[in-house]
Amino acid sequence: MTKLLPKNFVLGGATAAYQAEGATKEDGKGKVAWDDFLEKQGRFKADPASDFYHRYPEDLELCEKFGVDGIRISIAWSRIFPNGNDQEPNPLGVKFYHDLFKECHKRQVEPYVTLHHFDTPDTLHKEGDFLNLDTVEAFARYADFCFKEYEGEVTKWFTFNEVWPVSSCQYLTGTFPPGIRFDYSKVVQSMHNIMLAHARALNLFKEKGYAGQCGIIHSLETKYPYNRDSIDDQRAAELADTLSNKFLLDATFLGEYQEATWNNIQEILRSNDAHIEVPYEDIVEMKQAASQLDYLGINQYQSSFFRSYKGDNDIHHNGTGEKGTSVFKLKGVGEAMFDMAIPRTDWDWLIYPKGLYDMIMRVKNDYRNYKEIFITENGMGYKDDFEDGVINDTPRIEYIKQHLEAVSDAIRDGANVNGYFLWSLMDVFSWSNGYNKRYGLFYVDFESQQRYPKQSAYWWKELHQTRELK
Repeated sequence: MTKLLPKNFVLGGATAAYQAEGATKEDGKGKVAWDDFLEKQGRFKADPASDFYHRYPEDLELCEKFGVDGIRISIAWSRIFPNGNDQEPNPLGVKFYHDLFKECHKRQVEPYVTLHHFDTPDTLHKEGDFLNLDTVEAFARYADFCFKEYEGEVTKWFTFNEVWPVSSCQYLTGTFPPGIRFDYSKVVQSMHNIMLAHARALNLFKEKGYAGQCGIIHSLETKYPYNRDSIDDQRAAELADTLSNKFLLDATFLGEYQEATWNNIQEILRSNDAHIEVPYEDIVEMKQAASQLDYLGINQYQSSFFRSYKGDNDIHHNGTGEKGTSVFKLKGVGEAMFDMAIPRTDWDWLIYPKGLYDMIMRVKNDYRNYKEIFITENGMGYKDDFEDGVINDTPRIEYIKQHLEAVSDAIRDGANVNGYFLWSLMDVFSWSNGYNKRYGLFYVDFESQQRYPKQSAYWWKELHQTRELK
C-alpha cells in the first residue's frame, strides 16, 4: 500500500554555513576553531566547500525546480561578529544573509535558520567555548541581534544544531576542536551550558515579541539493548540513552532533569571521576524556555544497539568509509555494536528506519508539552559514482523513502510532524570525512563547482508533486 505525506508537509534540504559556504576568509569573516584544526590535520579544508557563499542563487533555483520548498541554513556567527562578542557587527556579513534570504523568498523556498552549527568564533572557542559562561552571554547577544535584524525575512529559527555531537566530539571522541578525549566533566557540563544558552536566547525571542517561532535541534539516535532479553544490555542502552538523549530532552521540554535522569548521569560521571555544576538559577531560565518552545528538530541517521561493557573508554571514529572499523566503548555506559544483521553504510551507520519512528513517538508520549516536530536532518552518506553526468544513487532513494515511511507512520499514529529536511541539499564538506562522503540531492564537482542533479533529485521532484511514497 502506497503511503502519503500530508499536503502541507515541508520537503526541505539542509545545509550548514561552514560546510557549504566556503569563503572562510572573505568579507570580514572571523576565524573559527575549525580553520586551524583542519590545517593542522592537513587532510582537507572547508574552502571552497560547495561555494554556497557565491553560488546560492544557483542552488536556490535548483530548489525551486526540483521541489525543495524549505532550506535549512545556518548563520555563521563569525560573519556577523568576527570575534564573537564585537561591539559592532560586520556589515558585509550582515548584508550577505539579507541577500540570501531575499533570494530564498524570490524562489519560494522558506528559510529555516540555525544560529549555531558547530562554528563558535575562534576567540570565544579558545576561551573555553560553552564551558565558559561568557560564551553563553555572547551567544544570547548574537541571537538577539539576528532575531531583530532579520525579522520579517526569517520566521523559523533554531538556536543550536546537535548539542550532543558538539559536546561529545569536542571532549569525548576528540574529532572536533579542541580534540580532547574522554573528559566526561566537560562533555556533560558543555551540554548543560549550551542548553542554558538556548534557554536565554529563546526567552529573549519571546520577551521581545519577535515575529515567528523558535526551537532547537537535537541529534537523537534511538538506543536499543543488543540482547533484548539481557538485563545488563538493557541497562547499558538506558545509560547510553540518558547521556545522549534523555538529558537533553529533559532540559528542552522540562527545563530540569528528572530524578532517574540525574541519577543515571551521576552514575556515569562517578565511573569516570567526573562532576558538573548545575546552579538553581540555570533551572529557572531553562524552565521558562521549556514552556515557550515552539518546536523540536530531530536529526537522525541511524540507531544504536548497546551491550554491557566493563572496560575502559575506547573509541575509533570511522572517518574514511572503511567499513567495519568503528569502535565505541564507553566506561560506565556500554559498547555500541556495529556488525549486526542490519544494513549499514560504509561508515558503519546502521540503517534502521524504525528507530526514527520510535524516537518521534517517544517525544510525543514522554513529553506531552511538545508542540511540533521537524525532521531537520536525515540522509545517506554514499560514495556516488559520476558517469557522464549521470549519478544513479538508488540506495539513497530507498533510504529516504524508508525513513519518510517511518515519519508517515508516526503522523498516522498521532505525532505532529510537519516537515523533513534531507541532509544535504547539495554535496557539502563533511567535518571529519572531507569530501568523499556525499549526501546531496545535487552532485557537486568540487573542482569546477558545477551542480548535477542525481537520480534522487528527480525522485524527490516527483514526490513533491504527488506526495506518494512509491
